[in-house]
Amino acid sequence: ADVEGIAALSLRGVSAKLDAPVMSLYRHVGSKADLLRHMTDAVLGEAKLPPSPPPGWRPQLELAARLQWRVLQKHPWLARLMSLTRPSPLPNALVHAEWVLRALDGHGLGAAERMRLHIILYGFIQGIAVNLETEAEAASDTGMTDDQWMQTQIAAFTALAGSGRYPVFASVLQELRGGFDLDFDVLFELGLGALLDGFAHILKGPSPRITAAGSSRNR
Repeated sequence: ADVEGIAALSLRGVSAKLDAPVMSLYRHVGSKADLLRHMTDAVLGEAKLPPSPPPGWRPQLELAARLQWRVLQKHPWLARLMSLTRPSPLPNALVHAEWVLRALDGHGLGAAERMRLHIILYGFIQGIAVNLETEAEAASDTGMTDDQWMQTQIAAFTALAGSGRYPVFASVLQELRGGFDLDFDVLFELGLGALLDGFAHILKGPSPRITAAGSSRNR
């Protein structure tokens, strides 16, 4: 999965690598979905949280978020398997949920508000990480890096910018003529900082403005 992507994974392929009959695998896993759950729990276990948390909710959330980010970078397929709407009861996933919910405890938020902040934090990390496998697949399919691919698109973007319909985009493109480095680590740190700044306003406010209004599902 790490080398070829999750689409390349099959029980038959695993049995071939193990030099074992494919039916023998069913003594250990009931299906491919069962195997994927075990794989997910195993790699989440690589993100070892310390026995004692650092002081303060923010350092605790930063620590957990960066550990998860490193695991997702190492295993790009993981982001596509972890669902916000249909989470699996995995022990190592709950270790991180426990850490985050504990960090948010004691600030006047109810259980629903703490759970929503936990989901928002993971959703941000997952949202950045899901692009890692997409980029790896695109590089494999096209034989080009993202920089090389962008070079093939410059003329089209320049033509759009010169149309007069997108003046702000045109000015940004002009300012970026020296190039733009799409560094996922930079994006992650910038986004994490902005997200936790928002959390800080919620945690210190007299009443959290986190509601289910406007959502299609009230879980």
